[in-house]
Amino acid sequence: MSSTTSSLVTGTATTPTPWQRTASGANLLASDGRLGVTIFEEITMLAMQHGAINLGQGFPDEDGPVEILEAARAAIAAGANQYAPGQGLPVLREAIAAHQERFYGLTPDPGAEIIVSTGATEGIASAVLALAGPGDEVLTFEPFYDSYGATIGLSGATHTTVPLLAPDFQPDLDALERAVNANTRIILVNNPHNPTGTVFTREVLQKVVDLAVKHNAVIVTDEVYEHLTFGVRHLPIASLPGAADRTLTISSAGKTFSVTGWKIGWISGPRDLISAVRTVKTFLTYSSGTPFQSAVAHGLGLDDSFFEATAATLQRKRDILSAGLEAAGFDVFSPQGTYFVNVDAAPLGISDATVLARRLPELLGVAAIPVAVFCHPEGAARTSSLLRFAFCKKTEVLEEAAERLSTLRARL
Repeated sequence: MSSTTSSLVTGTATTPTPWQRTASGANLLASDGRLGVTIFEEITMLAMQHGAINLGQGFPDEDGPVEILEAARAAIAAGANQYAPGQGLPVLREAIAAHQERFYGLTPDPGAEIIVSTGATEGIASAVLALAGPGDEVLTFEPFYDSYGATIGLSGATHTTVPLLAPDFQPDLDALERAVNANTRIILVNNPHNPTGTVFTREVLQKVVDLAVKHNAVIVTDEVYEHLTFGVRHLPIASLPGAADRTLTISSAGKTFSVTGWKIGWISGPRDLISAVRTVKTFLTYSSGTPFQSAVAHGLGLDDSFFEATAATLQRKRDILSAGLEAAGFDVFSPQGTYFVNVDAAPLGISDATVLARRLPELLGVAAIPVAVFCHPEGAARTSSLLRFAFCKKTEVLEEAAERLSTLRARL
């Protein structure tokens, strides 16, 4: 890069550019200002190089229900290939409203209290950019999904965190209370939680609500794994006392229906907050995925048996992989939800799981992600021996991965 080009893209020592704030928030900016690649890209490249089973990134290797795929094909054939309304197709907004009432007793108005987004990621970004900026604080639990840090950095707000500690990864309520203050503009809650797989208790969620009320903060909830819980039922924050008029609930079709590439998400909440978010969202993508929107509307109306069977199948896959991880010698923290199981490598005498993650593709032919990359520096030190494995893969793939993992102790 020439010095002229460098000066165009880099900020000053006191005023970083938006891309630098974004990269720093996602832990991609080195202390000397160099831009790094994401750990997901690095581990995927290593997996490809060594022909490893990639349990790093959380996307399924099987398609979703045939009837949903056929509904998308039918919509394409019928000519639904141009821009959808910026707010989303009415059929999908109505299906989202019906879903929220059916499962949780919530009754958002599909005309004014729901918008469709390009995946949950855009919904979260729109909410943060609409409601927070310099001088504000956005609180997340830590570890946190990396896009949260990137978006908060882009907004110019300060990213504060409350740690989630093994083995249950529930927050300390006193620590949570200390972290929320008059500058806290948004409390961003991912439940069920990626990367830990925990499902927060009612007590934790109500504490979030009570603190938001006390300090006049907005609650933004990322609930994309709402139907992927094991032995516990998902509880939306918006359904708790005091939450409805200050909560933006975000979810998507990708995880529930195994169509992560469709990027169809949605946001529901009180109309004044939805209007603010829609203003920003309109100038990000405006709209997306027209034929997929009607197909997702069909999916949200599937029988309860579909949602129950999906979670039960995923739970069996969790148990297959967990058995292999236990045989490997890890401490395994059984998740209550999501696609992910976390393990501690400390019993194997390994304190730096990032080093192990870089070795595993060649050593065993299995790839995973170190949990430390989902943390700020202090949190990274606290989680340095933890690894995250994804179990949203075909059963035979997980069985092979479990067999390979069972040899780890001997290979080390």
